[in-house]
Amino acid sequence: MHTIDMDLVEMTLDVMKYAIDRISNITPELGSPKSENELLRIVGETITPSGIGGENAFKLFKDVLAKANVPIDHPRNLAFVPAAPTRAAIMFDLVTSASSIHGAYWMEGAGGIFCENQAMKWMVSLTGLPDTAFGVFTSGGTSANLSALVTARQAWRDADVSNIGVKGLILTSDGAHSSVQSMAQVIDADVVMIDNDGEALGGKELQQAINELEETDRKRLFAVVATGGTTNAGIIDKLDSIAEVCNKEDVWMHVDCAYGGGALAANSVRHLFNGIENADSITIDPHKWLFSPYDCGAVIYKNMELAKNAHSQKGAYLDIFSDEGAQGFNPADYQIQLTRRVRGMPLWFSLAMHGTDKYKQAIERGIELANIAAEKIVFREEVELIRPQSLSVVLFRRKGWKAEDYKAWTYKNHNSGFALVTPTTWKKETVIRFCFINPDTTEDDIDKILDSMK
Repeated sequence: MHTIDMDLVEMTLDVMKYAIDRISNITPELGSPKSENELLRIVGETITPSGIGGENAFKLFKDVLAKANVPIDHPRNLAFVPAAPTRAAIMFDLVTSASSIHGAYWMEGAGGIFCENQAMKWMVSLTGLPDTAFGVFTSGGTSANLSALVTARQAWRDADVSNIGVKGLILTSDGAHSSVQSMAQVIDADVVMIDNDGEALGGKELQQAINELEETDRKRLFAVVATGGTTNAGIIDKLDSIAEVCNKEDVWMHVDCAYGGGALAANSVRHLFNGIENADSITIDPHKWLFSPYDCGAVIYKNMELAKNAHSQKGAYLDIFSDEGAQGFNPADYQIQLTRRVRGMPLWFSLAMHGTDKYKQAIERGIELANIAAEKIVFREEVELIRPQSLSVVLFRRKGWKAEDYKAWTYKNHNSGFALVTPTTWKKETVIRFCFINPDTTEDDIDKILDSMK
């Protein structure tokens, strides 16, 4: 398997040709999923004792399996939080994999980690955190949130030994991402959701929630999770007033900006994030609005030493990394993973190639598309806005439709290869949600999608 022969060379050329063709295609086929049984019927068993051959396996992928996926960068994919990695970032993802860099420790991956840190430095600068703040790339927002909450809890326990062994408590809003509750389960912490009817959480509501806690629960409170752009509606919590309360109550402030963090680079909305500079930790997903390939998240800390204290792993075979000759920035010390790829390298290359100004322009385009879509909806009789657009998210209803109508419309467009736009729920009502990330999405795309609702 590890020898280099003519078959391998030919397969390399085939793979590179496919990659070039895919990178050059701005309107890839909008695939649709097939059942596992159907795929098995078409493809057959692919893992066999003697193998099926690279040419055959690759042909099955190109002709069948690739078409059972929905490209995240399709300009009419407005569902969930889509993505639009730059061509430069995609190309360098190939380089990242081909380079076989272990990105846990400086001793092994200094060059790759240096690239990641250059990109991270720019991201941290967007937050306004002190110069001592820094961060590390993770597999996504879920692992970033988990790393931040583990750090917060460890700092809480280190500050008071009576907290050791106590089940911690987290406060967040009902608009927070589902990963907050999921990660709380992982670390065996409780979550109290502040019912704010999906709207922006502010310091007043947070203070009231803290005041209403029982004395024993107040002692268990170790973190508040605010949101910098809710996934469902793009709503940004009132971070400045939340920071004031967290400072007054001496509670860790984490801001989940997994989706909205890219908008920190957009001058038109940057003021909406005022107060984020007072956070103790922040999550941002470059694979969303910073145009990096999957999977690339990031966690940023105001105090890196607290993160290192929580995450640094010990082991006899790891002792060498503490030696003076191996000193450098070790990403494994600041988040939950030990083994990791240098997933920030594609972002670094794209930033280095294009410059931050083009990133700002591309992010602003997502916001502009949301504004354009909202204007179009206002002037159409059959649809109406649910609430003002926020960041790059637009929520609206089709007059007269019920939940089953939205689902039928979604599947019809998807199965025909036209678009993927999915419904959501807003204040117990089924509605349609646009999320704009891809700057290649056009006004004509918006018109055609809206036309399909007539």
